[in-house]
Amino acid sequence: MTYNTIKLDISDAVATLTFNRPEVLNALNPEMLAEIQNAIANIQRNDAIRVLVLTGEGRAFVAGADIKVLQALDPLGAKQFAQTGQWVLFALEALDIPVIACVNGFALGGGCEIAMACDFVYASEQAKLAQPEINLGLIPGFGGTQRLARLVGKARAKELCMTGRMITAREAFEMGLVTRVFSAGSLMDETRKVAVSIAEKGAVSLRAIKHVIDNGLDVDLRNACALEADAFAICFASPDHQEGTSAFLEKRPPRFTGKLV
Repeated sequence: MTYNTIKLDISDAVATLTFNRPEVLNALNPEMLAEIQNAIANIQRNDAIRVLVLTGEGRAFVAGADIKVLQALDPLGAKQFAQTGQWVLFALEALDIPVIACVNGFALGGGCEIAMACDFVYASEQAKLAQPEINLGLIPGFGGTQRLARLVGKARAKELCMTGRMITAREAFEMGLVTRVFSAGSLMDETRKVAVSIAEKGAVSLRAIKHVIDNGLDVDLRNACALEADAFAICFASPDHQEGTSAFLEKRPPRFTGKLV
């Protein structure tokens, strides 16, 4: 499929989805949300893709929702727009494969919300993040209040959402919103290096790690550990488990097939 607002490139089992409206700092509009949702569905169906990287064209990752779109909404339209954005991010979170946000510039509003829906976030030292909706007389609508509180704690989330304060990548790192910070020139190379490395791991164990961590946080420790034990056992049905143990005993690098069965 040909996209107008995003680009999708695939190499070395890594898909790179680039938000591509640089003239408006990659601001989100309905067409862009629909194209992101379509790309996510296509990625989910493609077994050759092992890792997804999200990044932005130009100076921004995503600088939030398109203000012209917001200005034209009535309350019912606003609810539909928010729900559409939430559905897209739930679909992103539900991908079985690891998803890395490569935040190259401004990640504001919906951009920050997209980054938080990824498995982890790498950022340029020049990146800026914020939930600035309060300055428009609004609140975050794509899950920002909820994911931010879960990532950085209730008090910090309230402070950031109530002030709309823009934070640096380093401050975001210190509060746990960003996983690693790189120079602007090395960000994509370092992100891709990690993505390719992860893509070489066993597909079953990667999915198991994502599933257990995501779902274990919502239950008590005993039941979460039971979930882990079940996933640990399932890994033994994977051909990559046999390859991994054999490679270790034979003192050679493993050659994982990436197959689920």
